[in-house]
Formats: sequence, C-alpha cells, structure tokens
Amino acid sequence: MADSWEILKLLADPTRVRILSLLGVEELSVAELQEIMGMGQSRISSHLGLLRQGDLLRDRREGKKTFYTLNREFEPEGRALIAAACGAVAGAPEIRDDAANLKRILEKRKRKAEEYFNSVAGRLGKHYCPGRNWEGIGHLLLQLTPPITVADLGAGEGLISQLLARRAKRVICIDNSPKMVEFGTALAKKNDFNNLEYQLGDIESVPLEDNSVDLALLSQALHHAPRPEQAVAEAFRILKPGGQLVIIDLLEHTFEEARELYADVWLGFSENRLYQILKEVGFDSIDVNVVSREDEPPHFETLVASGLKNGPGA
Repeated sequence: MADSWEILKLLADPTRVRILSLLGVEELSVAELQEIMGMGQSRISSHLGLLRQGDLLRDRREGKKTFYTLNREFEPEGRALIAAACGAVAGAPEIRDDAANLKRILEKRKRKAEEYFNSVAGRLGKHYCPGRNWEGIGHLLLQLTPPITVADLGAGEGLISQLLARRAKRVICIDNSPKMVEFGTALAKKNDFNNLEYQLGDIESVPLEDNSVDLALLSQALHHAPRPEQAVAEAFRILKPGGQLVIIDLLEHTFEEARELYADVWLGFSENRLYQILKEVGFDSIDVNVVSREDEPPHFETLVASGLKNGPGA
C-alpha cells in the first residue's frame, strides 16, 4: 500500500484526479472512462495502472471487460488525501463535464437494458430466457407459504406472480420497463386478479415502504442489476421481520454473448458470491443450491438462494 508521499505524487496529475473523482461515484470500465473523458485507451490504461499499483483502486474482471472502482479499504490518511484532492477541484470545468458525461453513460446503461425488455414485452413468456425453466420455478414455489404479501422484483410480465396471485394475499410486481408494466397490468385485469398490481420501479431503489412484504422474489433479475448488493439490500429493507428473500438466477458462466442477446450485466453468480451477498446484507438461514442444468449448450445452470430477515417478532 502506498504511503502518503507516494499518494501525493499520484494525486499531482490532473488526469488521475479526474479518474479518482469518477470512480468515487461509480464503478466504470476503461471504455466508459474513454467516452466520459474523451481520451485514448492507452493513456487512461497507463494512469489506471499507476493508481492500481498504488493500491488506490480495485479492479474486477467481467468477461472481456475490466471494471475499476476506488479501494474503499484504503487507510484513513490515504482516503483523506484523495477526498481533499477531489474536493479541491470539484468545481473545475473538466470535473463538471466528467460528471455530466458520467450521468449520460449511466443513462445509456439503463436504456440498453430497458430497450431489450421493451422489445420482448408481451412475448417474454414465449421468448427464450436463460435459466428460466419449470424445474427452477417449481423449487421457488415450494418455499412459499400463502396467504402472504409478495414483492416480485424485476418481474417482467410477472409469469410467476400470475401463479402466486391465485393464493397470495397481495402480489406487487416491480419492473423498470414501462411496456412490461403495461402488459402485465393488462394481463392481471384480463385474469381478474384484484390482488395483483404492477409498479414501475428499479430493483435497486424499490418504491415500497420498509417492512411491508412477507416475501421478496428476484427471479432471473439479479444478473441485470448493476449493483446486485444494492438490489439484495432493497429486498431486505422492504421485508418484514421474519420475511424471506428467494432468488432464482444463473450459476456463474462464460457465455459472453448473453450480454448482447439478453442485456445481462453479470454472467451469473457463484454459489459462494451469492451466499456472501446475502450474508453481508444481513440475511440469516441462508441456503444456496444449484437446482437444474440445461441440456443444450451453453448448458446454463440455475441457482435457488434464500434467506430470512430475522428481527423483533421473527
């Protein structure tokens, strides 16, 4: 880990301070930093390498891309120096331009996923979706105890919720695609489900009150979340004490084409990572298992994970 003198040397370069200011807000790839800052790859990669050597950054490999973020575990003195440097230039034109471009990049990420789901709204039940199969759904349904209030987060058309609404007290579908919400609402009305409602919202910022549902579902939705930990934390927040989170998702895989074909942000999750996410958020009685494997290449495998929110009255 770099000492204070080495950190000061790293902070003496304006480009590196711009990079640190951006990565203090959002994890970004080299290509995204290029687009935001208007610089070539070799220049940015060179600065990233120096910051990484000084242990100011953390990198994460996701398929062919490498993402960078600030090292949040850096010693307090080093963090104070970084914060002081970034704060001193916060009003500079370059920093303001970077912030505006960052906002555009994040909107671009969001639109890419939304465009995909808007394009398949009304057809998703018939459309191929990796990891969605009746065996996985069956494992999910076995863990339900009606009558309860259910939040289906990243519900899409709400295939599972249409089934749950037959017995659950109330089912709330949350999805960030307007067309998915429109189609699901029409389908619920057609099937006379007065206890099934659809709301437009992000699974990382769920438009529901704290401690308001008995069961939260994330069915093939978590790998679309830029911040899976935040999505799981939101599920924890809206659950009542004693409530349960159930996740169906893909086991970690290497099918890179899933990013373009299905707007996937993550190529699945390992059992250990999913367990750690739930544990760090605060869930107890965590269970993570591989429940199925597809016969056709690329042989996607499906995980079912669950956890309880313990607390007063649990």
